[in-house]
Amino acid sequence: MELAPVFSWLYELLVSIGLGDTLTSIIAQVAVAMIVFGALCLVALFLVWWERKISAHIQQRFGPMMTGWHGILQTIADALKLIQKEDIIPTLADRKVFLWAPIIVFVSAFAAYVVMPFGEGLIVSDLNIGILYIIAITTFTIIGMLMAGWSSNNKYALLGGMRSAAQAVSYEVPLVLSILGVVMVTGSMSMNDIVKAQSGWGGFHWNIFFQPLGFIIYIIAATAEANRTPFDLPEAEQELVAGFNVEYSGMKFAMFFLAEFVNMFTVSAIAVTVFLGGWNGPFLPSWVWFLGKTIFIVFILMLFRWTYPRLRVDQLMEFAWKVLLPLAFLNIIYVGVLAKWLNW
Repeated sequence: MELAPVFSWLYELLVSIGLGDTLTSIIAQVAVAMIVFGALCLVALFLVWWERKISAHIQQRFGPMMTGWHGILQTIADALKLIQKEDIIPTLADRKVFLWAPIIVFVSAFAAYVVMPFGEGLIVSDLNIGILYIIAITTFTIIGMLMAGWSSNNKYALLGGMRSAAQAVSYEVPLVLSILGVVMVTGSMSMNDIVKAQSGWGGFHWNIFFQPLGFIIYIIAATAEANRTPFDLPEAEQELVAGFNVEYSGMKFAMFFLAEFVNMFTVSAIAVTVFLGGWNGPFLPSWVWFLGKTIFIVFILMLFRWTYPRLRVDQLMEFAWKVLLPLAFLNIIYVGVLAKWLNW
């Protein structure tokens, strides 16, 4: 396992005090995982507060204001409240599956950051199939949602889980095809290689300028993948009473809630890496560029949620298969012709 240069000092320190290679590697990787986990928890807490403030401004109100400056501590207070709530498991639920479902959803959201380039040299492991790894690991979220819906022994939760699986599978196809155009041009599935291929030309070498249709398809499909409005049918409260997680409470519900915001940050980070040049940018440190671009994409997804109405389930599925999928194939043909013309 490769370690990022920013963490190499820890690895060298452990080696210098006489620890074996295996033990040193395990300790260093656990330390890296804890640092990334802590950073993602802070990001998720910020995004929860930020979305509440954005929705409030769109609806001409204040949002959280009383706990901390402009309510900045409100999300922390809510998290502490969730931790203290009673953890209830339905009597007829499948206990083992019920307990594992939120863990699988959360871990799959967290594991995607193994290959995410946060900045120049800021990557845990630069796998040569990085983008394929992310696509594969994030699909475990579907399994977790199905487990949650089925194990709850609740027909509304089961319907929410089935809707979630159908939606995720449907929109996964155009999402992957939109990324395929970038892989065709770059000639690599490494996240670092994709970012490096977009360097130079003062930012005009970003893939969004050559594949705007692919970027639009990705953003729409990623919104559906993250279960965000107008594609949040798995959690349509007026029909399913909150969907697959209706029987969850306390910390287990918090894990689902946290995973949703981490997934939103993940799809935004992938969009930045694949289409917006990743950490490339002048003057500022590379990680600042990456974080700033990612927050901007997250802001767009939040605007979607508080601007557009929720689709019907038939409209949702038709849009994936009859609109996005043909456009995704059209984008691949366009990229192939463009690559041949420019001798890429």
